[in-house]
Amino acid sequence: MTDTQTSTEPVYFSHRQILVILAGLMTGMFLAALDQSIVGTALPRITSELHGLNKLSWVVTAYLLASTAATPLWGKISDLYGRRLIFQAAIITFLVGSLLCGFASNIDQLIAFRALQGIGGGGLMALALATLGDVIPPRERGRYMGYMGAVFGSASVLGPVLGGTLADGPGWEWIFWLNVPIGIVALVVTSYVLKLPHVRREHTIDWLGAAVLVSAVSSVLLYTAWAGPEHGWLDSMSLSLLGGGLLLAVFFILIERRASEPILPMELFNNSVFSITNALGMVFGIAMFGAIIFVPLYLQIVMGMSPTKSGLGMVPMVAGMFSASIPTGNYVSKTGHYRFFPIASTIFVAGALLLLSTLDADSSYLNVGIGMFALGFGLGLTMQLLTLIVQNSVDVRHMGVATSTVTFFRNLGGAFGTAVFGAVLNSRLAHHLETSFGPGAGTSVNTNDATAIRHLPEPVRVKVIDAFALSLHEVFLTALPFVGIAFILALFIKELPLRSRSTPMPAEATEL
Repeated sequence: MTDTQTSTEPVYFSHRQILVILAGLMTGMFLAALDQSIVGTALPRITSELHGLNKLSWVVTAYLLASTAATPLWGKISDLYGRRLIFQAAIITFLVGSLLCGFASNIDQLIAFRALQGIGGGGLMALALATLGDVIPPRERGRYMGYMGAVFGSASVLGPVLGGTLADGPGWEWIFWLNVPIGIVALVVTSYVLKLPHVRREHTIDWLGAAVLVSAVSSVLLYTAWAGPEHGWLDSMSLSLLGGGLLLAVFFILIERRASEPILPMELFNNSVFSITNALGMVFGIAMFGAIIFVPLYLQIVMGMSPTKSGLGMVPMVAGMFSASIPTGNYVSKTGHYRFFPIASTIFVAGALLLLSTLDADSSYLNVGIGMFALGFGLGLTMQLLTLIVQNSVDVRHMGVATSTVTFFRNLGGAFGTAVFGAVLNSRLAHHLETSFGPGAGTSVNTNDATAIRHLPEPVRVKVIDAFALSLHEVFLTALPFVGIAFILALFIKELPLRSRSTPMPAEATEL
């Protein structure tokens, strides 16, 4: 198979060829998925050793900002230059950032290197999914969803365990250096197996659009992940970032309407399936990321688990994902019908959030496990399905940018959800601590360190844990309205026939 071709028709591969390609893609996906869970466990120790505990949030924000902003760019560039070369460029960028993170000697260096790592990470997941869209027809793609679910699930469990083990053993540097051998394997495998066709065509890079997009996303994310939580949502600096980001977003739309080769073609949003599915992904991402982040907080603080044990404690959620994603993928491949699953997914997630909101300081792990399983099951019904729906609705020439757009909006929703729910937790925790200890008394208690909370004197510890349990109860309830919006959006998704190896593009998908 040559790397270039002149036809715009997709070239699909056999099941055996797909499994070989999938091996290379899953290695790259695992790098990105593992990073989301392995770093968080050791972050307090990392920032303490680098004397930058006050800048802990920036280590997360730098990666998130760079990753989200870069995602659409990777997708567009891969449409122009081919998947393999750009996917490998993303892997190399991620590995260089990882290597430098391990050698960071102060907190400012770590933040900068995390941003570089995030630029590469922004391409790993989106380009892997776009490549699958190139080689597997949508009608058959569902049967491979279980493999992708396995990547996320294993990373979710292994990440916290590895993070805690490496930080306690050889040192936190190995959390980043561990990426290097995995990434080298990914580069070798992709060099041999990703012999993909690519349409050679004339093109120009929309550098102005790219710069404005990165600036707009950076401004909005800095507002949600940093300025709002730290300085106040209505602070003048915070509002300047938000207003500037929104103005730049409008400017970006105007640029893209005139660009000959736009980074994000505005014509795609004329497709109702594309628009509604991405809106659903963003709103669902708000609830999904918020819930996933705060469940481990309940396990560590309220139930007193160590970071390593809390990683293992998340197994029910992973089991729920597997239980839903594999049968869902097989059903979609067999019948070609998918519209029911996003609707059912929102119902399961809403039920899980209601169940999690009933937990208190005396709840058993069985109750927590049932809630996590239900949440994982709901997420498994639709996590990868939204990508399939969008890929099936667009022309093949837009596969990369369309796939990266799904990841982009989901991450944007996740950043917003994390910030909003974090603000809810902090405000309600302060309220409940004042109720327990009296005005101003609760501020003298260290609530930023789970280990310190476990070692508080018994009367104080019980009150702090009760305050956290009540606050998390309100966090989970806050997520419910977003799930309600997601349910309404899911009702409006049109079900297009899934393309097979022999069927042409559906009419709805070409009317952009």
